[in-house]
Amino acid sequence: MKFDELLMIPGPVQVHSRILNAMAKPVIGHRTPEFSEIMKNCTEGLKELFGTEGDVYLISGSGTAGMEAAIASFSKLDRITCIDNGKFGDRLGKIASRYTQVDVLSFEWGKSIDLEEVEKSLENGSQAVAFVHNETSTGILNPAEEIAKIARKHSALVIMDGITSVGGEEVKMDEWGVDVAIVGSQKCLGIPPGLAAVAVNEKAWEFYNEKAPFYLDLAAYRKKLKDWQTPYTPAVPLFAALDEAIKMIREEGLEKRIERHRKLSKAVREWAVNAGLELFPQLNDYSSYSNTVTAIKIPSGVTDKELRGGLKEEYGITISGGQEHLKGKIFRIGTMGNIGKREVIATLAAVEDILTRKGAAVPALNAALEVLS
Repeated sequence: MKFDELLMIPGPVQVHSRILNAMAKPVIGHRTPEFSEIMKNCTEGLKELFGTEGDVYLISGSGTAGMEAAIASFSKLDRITCIDNGKFGDRLGKIASRYTQVDVLSFEWGKSIDLEEVEKSLENGSQAVAFVHNETSTGILNPAEEIAKIARKHSALVIMDGITSVGGEEVKMDEWGVDVAIVGSQKCLGIPPGLAAVAVNEKAWEFYNEKAPFYLDLAAYRKKLKDWQTPYTPAVPLFAALDEAIKMIREEGLEKRIERHRKLSKAVREWAVNAGLELFPQLNDYSSYSNTVTAIKIPSGVTDKELRGGLKEEYGITISGGQEHLKGKIFRIGTMGNIGKREVIATLAAVEDILTRKGAAVPALNAALEVLS
């Protein structure tokens, strides 16, 4: 018998049946009052998740489309500082280099950033800073509030990739002083890939670049938002999915949702440590670990194929491996979206089974269960 497979990667995530059912409804016209009502509900719900009173623009495209829209639309500046301590920080720098001069602050993947280096870069003339809040490639949560505080001292624009934190981690754009932030639909929001949302405050428009790419020019989205519309044909079923997801988030309560993400990730970390595995990154304080994905070093004597391939073949469970130079060195377990205790314990039990058979781990499920009890 073949059971439904379990997707435990840091996006795309498992999609709840309520959201799937919402997507299965007949498609409606995107220039109708019905769609505008959905658009309004989605936008107002996202403002709560971003922690902002500013605008939120919805783009039919991936999280990377949101990243490029954010940078391209607000690139009327001489130089931008991009913080790179993982795959997606690296991507921010590559996107920004197409629009302006970039000062890339590179740190070892999996290591905390040096705030003094950020300060120096801004003192040397950078007018903006772009960074990833939650770097899923390494499992680290970067200090968003502290970065924004430094930027404010220099009146610099702050662009934050919150693609894998918004909806699963505390995000307070207005309170922290973040001017532009992005989220992707297939992460903590718990719907399929294909939507990006960009939250923007008024300060950001001082840096508006009228030569932004046609489709990603946020000025067009700003204009149509007044009518609760998008400038171009949207992915209508995904808006229906997001509408349902927002309802589910409100039913759960945002604080409880964030706490659930934190508890699930802590359970994975406690299991890993007690199983004799080594967390990646190696930090002194759990508060700097991601709460939506946990990165763990693959133990010696075990290959990526044996671990992740065996997990997929034997249990129908998919987890992620490492990217770039971390390929084959780490594995990553996602704890984002609408999953719960059952999915996490099932995944840990399956990973544990494979690793203990290889003599690379010891039984430690009780450690996770204690956290989740």
